Amino acid sequence: MRALADPTRLRIMRLLSAMELAVGELAQVLGQSQPRVSRHVGILCDVGLAERHREGSWVFLRAVIGRERGTPVGESVARLLATAEREDADFAAVCSEDRRQLAAIRASRERNAEAYFAEHADDWDELRRLHSPDRQVEKGLLAALGDEPLGELLDIGTGTGRMAELCADNATRVVALDKSLDMLRVARAKLQDRTADTVELVQGDFAALPFPAHSFDTVLFHQVLHFAQDPGGALTEAARVTRPGGRIAIIDFAAHEHEEFRERYAHARLGFSDNAIRDFMHEAGFEPRRPLALEGDELVVKIWLGTRMGAPATADCATDTRKAAR
Repeated sequence: MRALADPTRLRIMRLLSAMELAVGELAQVLGQSQPRVSRHVGILCDVGLAERHREGSWVFLRAVIGRERGTPVGESVARLLATAEREDADFAAVCSEDRRQLAAIRASRERNAEAYFAEHADDWDELRRLHSPDRQVEKGLLAALGDEPLGELLDIGTGTGRMAELCADNATRVVALDKSLDMLRVARAKLQDRTADTVELVQGDFAALPFPAHSFDTVLFHQVLHFAQDPGGALTEAARVTRPGGRIAIIDFAAHEHEEFRERYAHARLGFSDNAIRDFMHEAGFEPRRPLALEGDELVVKIWLGTRMGAPATADCATDTRKAAR
């Protein structure tokens, strides 16, 4: 309670309830110096209300409260803060302005990523070859998925459409989704020999998938999760559209130290550890399986598989899970 007895720390906790943030991002939203914000963050971390996660030169923070990851005290704190924002007009106004500032930061990042995709749409396959051994990844993915039919498959962040093309013969239907119209134009050219009833291209964002619940038997994230500002939220949204017993496959880089990828390739995350993906999956409602590592020259590509557990969460639970995600 003493740790929360400061207006700045209350604001930080409300921001972290929305998404994981870097210290510098918090400082920008709060309009305070980074050392001052770091001191407040240290107090919250020391008492177990927040935790740090270092990734290259960046330090990300997340709230350790809520139903999925918090203690009973943490759950009570989460409810108390939400109630305070609903019932205290002054605090609500401050939180609303903080979120507006945060939205501006996120919008700027998304514009930069979209500009990058538009610039490199035609040579995206070449860039992927520079990052990872595609043939080995494709072979590994097919082996990991096995001979079991893929059913209705959602390829999130389809890019050039290569994964959709690779999996189409073992699926009853493929929906290839990408946020970039430039990438969809490239994918459409690659997939033009497929009939419309077997492959559908859709523009959309993995943070808000334009599909009803329980729509797909298999969901793929191929080299796209590292662009997510909120990977846990992206997996929670994927879980919403996955049928119980359905599968998810994430193909992405293992955690690495190539800091230049942030600017050069617009990567929001420098790969992922096995523990991070396992936590994301559990929080979203997937049961993870043993990952498969594919060695590369400089980077390790991993394939993480999971199975959708039980019935999908209610809307309230899904919201709480999203808030708890890294």
